Amino acid sequence: MKRYRGKTVLITGASSGIGLEFAKSLAQSKANLVLTARSEQTITEMARMFQNEQNIKAHAFAADLSTQSGPHALFKKITDAEIDVDVVINNAGFGKWGAFESVDCATYESMCMLNINAVTVLTHLFLPQMLKKGSGGFLNVASTAGFQPVPYFATYSATKSFVLSFSEALAEEYRGRGITVTCLCPGGTESNFHNISKMDRRKLSSLHSADTVAKLGLQAFLSGKLTLIPGARNYLLVNSSRFSPRSVVAKVTAMMFKP
Repeated sequence: MKRYRGKTVLITGASSGIGLEFAKSLAQSKANLVLTARSEQTITEMARMFQNEQNIKAHAFAADLSTQSGPHALFKKITDAEIDVDVVINNAGFGKWGAFESVDCATYESMCMLNINAVTVLTHLFLPQMLKKGSGGFLNVASTAGFQPVPYFATYSATKSFVLSFSEALAEEYRGRGITVTCLCPGGTESNFHNISKMDRRKLSSLHSADTVAKLGLQAFLSGKLTLIPGARNYLLVNSSRFSPRSVVAKVTAMMFKP
């Protein structure tokens, strides 16, 4: 794929943060949008705004992708509306910061359903129609946390490790069949993520804007890049950890993220 103009892009978690910035940038590129999030009012207003301001097609479908049925229900809404999706941006996700036992099990279950299950199911559902066309793909949002174990963010970092590995595997599996799979791995980003995760912002430094991260991710997808880590500092930190024993990396990240 060389450009987004005229293509139809599904964005999960589109109501705020990086998801919202994906939508803004794509609308400016004259892509047609399919927006999904739990807040129906928010994404409906967004779709109306993008249609009026950018003269594109924009659809809004509310869905809770942290449930077993959520991804299937969303796919049915989109197919029933006879919308042909060219690109899926699996952006929706959340984390919780703190000692593992301090967070209730239901929260971890929802996290795994959203961060892992929704990505897997939506990819499986939308891939066949892309293969028929011989074009399209997936832009999956992981995290720099997916490259190493992160104590006090254990479940979140593990879910993002899945997204990273899943993306890299599918990119190779479907190489040569017209399907692009790109994994965007941002570090600290100015978004609502930290409010939901209850992360102490003093633990973070040099946050990137959600706008910058989204634009870099969209450019990486068009160029067919497999993995993108925004920011030289994040890139160096991630790659330096590869030369240390994982037990040592875990100790270092524990010191960084300990409440």
